[in-house]
Amino acid sequence: MRVSITVDFEPDCPPFLSSTFRGIEEGAPALLALFAELGVHATYFTTGQVAELYPGAVRALVDHGHELGCHGVTHTAFDTLDEPTARWEIESSAERLRGFAPVTSFRAPYLRFPDAYVPLLEDAGFTLDSSLAKYKRSYRAPRRPTTLTRIPATMTSSMLRLPRWIRDPWLRTFRDPVVLFVHPWEFVDLTRYDLRWDCRLRTGAVALRCLREVIELYQARGDTFVPMRELPARAAAAA
Repeated sequence: MRVSITVDFEPDCPPFLSSTFRGIEEGAPALLALFAELGVHATYFTTGQVAELYPGAVRALVDHGHELGCHGVTHTAFDTLDEPTARWEIESSAERLRGFAPVTSFRAPYLRFPDAYVPLLEDAGFTLDSSLAKYKRSYRAPRRPTTLTRIPATMTSSMLRLPRWIRDPWLRTFRDPVVLFVHPWEFVDLTRYDLRWDCRLRTGAVALRCLREVIELYQARGDTFVPMRELPARAAAAA
């Protein structure tokens, strides 16, 4: 079975702490080291804002062989944007990120992306979209035909931080391809912040340990970790 670990490379716990970047400064290096230790190549869906403020962090993930993907410019929900602003978010972020590496994969912030905006991704040269999520109601809504490969996220990131006895039986039920996602701010201790419970639950070193356990669970079964761009189109059709 193929598993993709994806990272939404963004400000801290948006929209609650979106003016800080402790995740990029503190969480991202630890995450990069974990991937290097376990031999995992991930996909980093990166905002244009992060690329502008932390170009060294973006260069580091590219230099380590990870896929660079697009996450818009400002981490604004696309279903709150008019079409010209949505086009600007897509085209501006793509232009900035493609200064670091080829970028063909896209994910909308909050996994909220109006179907009417799918042609904007086609126009901007994207070939893969991961803005859908199997656990959201919108996943079951009708979709327009597209040239994009659309591969949904399998589960929400906070569930990966649950204790092993709750989490692992659930992980074993997923079918190919499995797409998991995390955020760098999850690997900073936010437990004492006044945040929604799922943004602070078991963050910091516990979250990093949980991600290690998840990766080792799939590796022990002989599953293969691949970046999003390597998932075949037939996997999306079967999702």
